[in-house]
Amino acid sequence: MEQQLYIGGKILTMEKEEYAEALLVENGKIKAVGTQEELEAMGRGAECIRLHGAVVMPSFIDAHSHISGYAFSLMQASVEGAGSFSDIQAVIREFIRKNHIEKGKWIQVKGLDPTSLIEKCPPDKRILDEAAPENPVLLQHQSGHTGVFNTMALRLLGVTAETPVPEGGRIVLENGEPTGYMEENAYLAYLQKLPVPTMEELEKNFQKAQEIYASYGITTAQDGMVVGMLADIYRYLCSNKKLWLDIVGYADFREKETILKKLQAYMDGYKNHFRLGGYKIFLDGSPQARTAWMRQPYEGEREYCGYPVLEDETVREYVQKALSEGKQLLAHCNGDAAARQYIEAFETVLKGRPEAENIRPVMIHAQLLGRDQIEAVKRLRMIPSFFIGHVYYWGDAHIENFGRDRAAHISPAGSALRAGIPFTFHQDSPVTEPNMLESAWCAVARRTKSGVLLGEDERISPMDALKAVTVYGAYQYFEEKEKGSIRPGKKADLVILDRDPAKIKTEEIRNIRILETIKDGEPIYGSV
Repeated sequence: MEQQLYIGGKILTMEKEEYAEALLVENGKIKAVGTQEELEAMGRGAECIRLHGAVVMPSFIDAHSHISGYAFSLMQASVEGAGSFSDIQAVIREFIRKNHIEKGKWIQVKGLDPTSLIEKCPPDKRILDEAAPENPVLLQHQSGHTGVFNTMALRLLGVTAETPVPEGGRIVLENGEPTGYMEENAYLAYLQKLPVPTMEELEKNFQKAQEIYASYGITTAQDGMVVGMLADIYRYLCSNKKLWLDIVGYADFREKETILKKLQAYMDGYKNHFRLGGYKIFLDGSPQARTAWMRQPYEGEREYCGYPVLEDETVREYVQKALSEGKQLLAHCNGDAAARQYIEAFETVLKGRPEAENIRPVMIHAQLLGRDQIEAVKRLRMIPSFFIGHVYYWGDAHIENFGRDRAAHISPAGSALRAGIPFTFHQDSPVTEPNMLESAWCAVARRTKSGVLLGEDERISPMDALKAVTVYGAYQYFEEKEKGSIRPGKKADLVILDRDPAKIKTEEIRNIRILETIKDGEPIYGSV
C-alpha cells in the first residue's frame, strides 16, 4: 500500500468546503482530505510531501483540443508573430535551410494570422512559390479552418479550376485559376491527402505533446476529430502503451463506421489511457477568418454572413443517430446561426423529451452564441465549451468583424453562469497552447491584446473560471465521479501551483507556475 501525505500548503478542493490543510493519497486515489493533525494520524508511515506554501488542486481537464494535431504541429514551421508576407517567406526559407529539407518534400507551416499582417490578408500561392520553388507547401491558418497551398502542392493534389468543391467549403479562383487559398471542407479534404509521418516520428512527437500538456497541468486531454488515419495511429500507440495522459477521442461522424470498427475495444472506457467518447461534426468556420455562420452580416458587408457546412436535414440526422446510439455529440459552432442550427436540430428531434441528458451534447467554441439562445441551451442540457482565449487573442479582430456590441459578448461565460449552465473552457490546441491558467485569466480579465475591456458583464470570478477547467470538464466527459475535484474515492489527478489562483490579483493568474502535475498519484511533470 503506497500513501503520500501532502502538508504545509493549501488544498483547493473545488468542493463545497473549498480549502483543506492536508491531503492523503493511497494507491493513486484520494484517501482523505482534512486537517494536518487528522491525516498525520491516519497516514502513519506515508511518504510526507511538504508543499512549502504551494497549492494543490485537481488537475486540469482539456475540454476540447486536437492533441494529435498538436503532435503533428511540432514537426512544422511556425509563422506565429509574422508581420508581413516577407516574414512568412523568411520563416519558410530558414526552415528549409535549418532542417536540410530535400527537393520535393512537403513543408507544412502553421500559425498564419492575417489580422497580424500589414497586408491584412492571406498570401497566395505565388508568395509561397518564391519562398519554396522546389517544394510543395501548405500554409495553415491559425484557426485550422483555412489554408494556402503553393503551385507544386496544388499540382500534386490535382487541384485545378475545374476541381469540384466539397459542400461547405470554398476554393478561391482568380482569373480562372486557383490562388491556393481554400476554406473549410475544401481545405480539410485536401489536408487529409498530405503524406503522413512515419509511426516512429509520430510516436516521438506524441510523447512531446503529452509532456507539454502535462507541463500545463493537464492530465485528461481530447482528440476532437479522429479520422480514419488517426484511428490506426491510436491503435498503434495504445497497443505499444505509449499514452500516459487520459485521451478522449471523438470520431468524425462522416467516417464513424470505419472508425468504430477500428476502435471497437475503446468504446466502453479507457484502455491504455484512450477511449472513444462519441462523435464530432462541423457546422461552420472561424470568426476571425470570417467563415463563421452568423445571423447578421459581418461589419462592412450588406449580406455576407459566413456560411454553413451542413444542411439542416443532415444535422438532424446526425443528432438522431447519436441519440439512438447513446453517443455524445460535439458540434463545432462559432457563429450564432450555427448555434441556432444545432439548437433547432435537437429541438426537432427531441420534441420535449429528456434524452439529451443521456449524451450531454457539447457546443464547441460557442464563440458568438447569442444571449437570446442561452435559455434554449439550458433547456436542452447542452454544454457550451467556450474558446475563451478569443477575447485576448482575437478580441480586437472581433470588434472589427462584428462591431463593439456583438464582440463584447463573445464567449458569454457570464451569461451562462447566471443561467446556471455548466460550461467548460478550452484552447483548441494547436490553435493556441494548452494553457488552462491563461484561459482562466481570459475569463476573469476579458482584455484584448490592445487592452480593451471586452464585455465587462461577461467577466466571471477566478473560482468560477477554475470550475470550468476542472469540475465541469469532468462533467462534460461523464467522469465527475472520478475526476474534477479533490474528494475521497476520486483519482489522484492533481496539479501543484506556486500560488492560489483564487486569491491573487487578476493579472497574476496567467503568471502562476505549475510546480508539479500528478496522474493517478504519480508525478508526470516537475517536482516540489
